[in-house]
Amino acid sequence: MREYIRHPTDIPLYYKTIEDETHKKDFLKNIGHGGLCFNSSQPIAPGTELKIRIPVREPAYEEKVVVVWNRKKENGNWEIGVKFLSPHSEYRARLIEEICYIEHYRKEVEREEGRRLNGTEAASEWIAKYANKFPK
Repeated sequence: MREYIRHPTDIPLYYKTIEDETHKKDFLKNIGHGGLCFNSSQPIAPGTELKIRIPVREPAYEEKVVVVWNRKKENGNWEIGVKFLSPHSEYRARLIEEICYIEHYRKEVEREEGRRLNGTEAASEWIAKYANKFPK
């Protein structure tokens, strides 16, 4: 069993600029105080406003953000750092972070143990195993 909680990197994140009609799909890297980071196949300029969607529940979590930094990775992809535009976003983002961990746990259990858990079962197991280690 792991001693720490690994940030889920298999959670999809959809984003678009305010002018775009369709979302682009990449993957969430982490959610932190005031913003989040996601992996992207292309750079996005700092100052660009985006609308993000993380479909880990219904309705999907949606938020307006602004790009504050980008960093090229060795594999040629990019990490994009964004901050939330709404002062109320941090609390909601914290809940989404927990949901992402639970969804990642559900997928991991199915892949490694062959057990299929529904959302409630995954949440119960994750809370019992990891809630006390979840960063505050």
